[in-house]
Amino acid sequence: MIKPYLYLQRSGNKGRAVFTRERIAANTIIEESPVIVMTKEERIYLDKTLLHDYIFEWGEQKDKCCMALGYIPMYNHSYKSNCEYIMDFEEETIQIKTIRIIECKEELTINYNGEWNDSKKVWFDVKE
Repeated sequence: MIKPYLYLQRSGNKGRAVFTRERIAANTIIEESPVIVMTKEERIYLDKTLLHDYIFEWGEQKDKCCMALGYIPMYNHSYKSNCEYIMDFEEETIQIKTIRIIECKEELTINYNGEWNDSKKVWFDVKE
């Protein structure tokens, strides 16, 4: 399920992103999409491809990974995101839920760390 008012559009130098054509209330589930679950052995191969940037750690022990379907791979990262994602390991789905009011034409973001306001640097911001 993807709400019909969501759409994809380029967002500056971040590539494609998810936006809304309507104002969305806080605590609204705007998407629920299935995932394809893979083993940690399969992840070794995925990490050598562009898909590395689009997979999620998966499982209670984070011992697997998954590729989410729907728009979920297109939500850009923000350390103060306006949405959060909820993983359902039994149903093999991910939901996206707003955490505040989202205005029309606003980009929808998630925090790749899992918590909407987690400031821990993600892999593409870590300087080695």
